[in-house]
Amino acid sequence: MTLDTVSTNKAFGGVQGVYAHASAETGTDMVFAVYVPPHAEGAKLPVLWYLSGLTCTHANVMEKGEYRRICAEMGVIFVCPDTSPRGENVPDEEGYDFGKGAGFYVDATEDPWSANFRMYSYITSELPGIIAANFPADMDRQGITGHSMGGHGALTIALKNPDRFKSVSAFAPISSPLNCPWGEKALTGYIGANRADWRQYDSTALIEGGARVPGILVDQGDADTFLADQLKPALLKAACDKAGIPLTLRMQPGYDHSYFFISSFMEDHVRWHAERLG
Repeated sequence: MTLDTVSTNKAFGGVQGVYAHASAETGTDMVFAVYVPPHAEGAKLPVLWYLSGLTCTHANVMEKGEYRRICAEMGVIFVCPDTSPRGENVPDEEGYDFGKGAGFYVDATEDPWSANFRMYSYITSELPGIIAANFPADMDRQGITGHSMGGHGALTIALKNPDRFKSVSAFAPISSPLNCPWGEKALTGYIGANRADWRQYDSTALIEGGARVPGILVDQGDADTFLADQLKPALLKAACDKAGIPLTLRMQPGYDHSYFFISSFMEDHVRWHAERLG
């Protein structure tokens, strides 16, 4: 597969790059960002995936996430995919919470979305192969995190692939798409009206169904305007408590849903993953 370099910049002794390729999963060109920290020649480094939220591309966290200094210190590769397929022929609809920029990290089964909206397979299959082939990545040491819709994606992907992802965390995740307007709209559109089919993309439901990870770190701002109606971390906590999954849920006073919140606790998350990835 041909990988095109869009840009590279030196940062904290490493390289922040943006790359593009033609995706077989989505049938479109896809763009992603990778930060590779300084490292010894021949070294293989752990990988931390960051999945972004609604309306975002790779650029939001790359420009606002403030992860490079701590990734350079800890020796962690940071991978930032896009949130959906894009292009003139990709279906879309008005509104920020469905269609382009809102792929929800699912493989759509409903027309017309099923042809392109295959973000689950893109994140778990196609893009890891590209990372392994083109970067000094130790694919036996992968962690995953994300924000909001991306937090939902990180949790569900880790719960469904515990042998691949050794650590998982989230910033203000959508904890149960089955029980919030964002999730109901997205999963109805992408997966169909049968709510039983949605459970494979709901972290709370996956835990209730027996999925397990060694532990989860979640940061959530208590001034987040989406907290009560969309995010509902109490549902995730209840499921983890019942399942015996150690959940560190930190309610952060005065913080909202923005990248001011994310960047404030990014260092904690990178350190948390680095400790578990070795």
